[in-house]
Amino acid sequence: MTWSATARGAHQPDNTAFTQQRLPAWQPLLSASIALPLFFCAGLAFIGLGLGLYYSSNGIKELEYDYTGDLGTSNCSVCAAAGQGRSPPPRCSCAWYFSLPELFQGPVYLYYELTNFYQNYRRYGVSRDDEQLSGLPSALRHPANECAPYQLSAAGLPIAPCGAIANSLFNDSFSLWHQRRAGGPYVEVPLDRTGIAWWTDYHVKFRNPPLVNGSLALAFQGTAPPPNWHRPVYDLSTDPNNTGFINQDFVVWMRTAALPTFRKLYARIRQGNYSTGLPRGAYRVNITYNYPVRAFGGHKLIIFSSISWMGGKNPFLGIAYLVVGSLCILMGFVMLVVYIRYQDQNDEDEDEE
Repeated sequence: MTWSATARGAHQPDNTAFTQQRLPAWQPLLSASIALPLFFCAGLAFIGLGLGLYYSSNGIKELEYDYTGDLGTSNCSVCAAAGQGRSPPPRCSCAWYFSLPELFQGPVYLYYELTNFYQNYRRYGVSRDDEQLSGLPSALRHPANECAPYQLSAAGLPIAPCGAIANSLFNDSFSLWHQRRAGGPYVEVPLDRTGIAWWTDYHVKFRNPPLVNGSLALAFQGTAPPPNWHRPVYDLSTDPNNTGFINQDFVVWMRTAALPTFRKLYARIRQGNYSTGLPRGAYRVNITYNYPVRAFGGHKLIIFSSISWMGGKNPFLGIAYLVVGSLCILMGFVMLVVYIRYQDQNDEDEDEE
């Protein structure tokens, strides 16, 4: 008996207000006079915020073009037919002509959009080697098993970057040209391709391996590019600060999308005479058509979009706030009716007593 009491006391919490749960506490009792105003105030706040988000989203201008190349829908159909069933598809070019009757207010962002492309498929999403992408030399020579079947090339060389995500890198390219006056020459509009990736991705998660004799190509010597790539990773750009694993197009692509229809930022238009937007006039977008989508029933689009204080065009967020706010007010009225009805009944019962 003495042993049991001693053992029990050794494991007993200290006799303090915190361990014995004697701290002062406050438990709110929500009466109708408190709960009903809360519901109505929350509903009005949500509706006000929802209206602001919705009208702000509707004020954003967008101009989009489907250049998939379905028969008779665009002049890119020749390129789409040429790449049918061929991997990788042959290089092909097409163009999109459009006119702006007035200023397209800036800053203008250029996106590409893919549909029916499931980057959220689990086997696809884990097919990468984060240690390799962080520039670790050992991971560069020995890619993770998750990258299979894009782990080693047919010749047995390690693939860099390995995995299905990198192998499916979007590789169409665009250039924008402006005809300032009718019948005049087209002038190229500068596209700012810097700063399109997340800061944490570009500065923290992605790193090139250490240079060998000052050369990035020598650092990747003994590796092979993914099967669908036309060139090695160290040759993605002539800019040494935008090539290899820190190429911004590559970094943007490696951040996988949650839904099968998604947009990714390609460039910003904010330099020279186009810092305030795209002036009125005729335009041409030259498209280098490389990326096949017809095999999985997808579509690809070019999108010019302005932004607002809330970001890009997204009417869903405003609608969601409006729905929640309306439900709060509706529930407030329902509870008010119930409260009045039973309050009257309680008063009658008290009078009878």
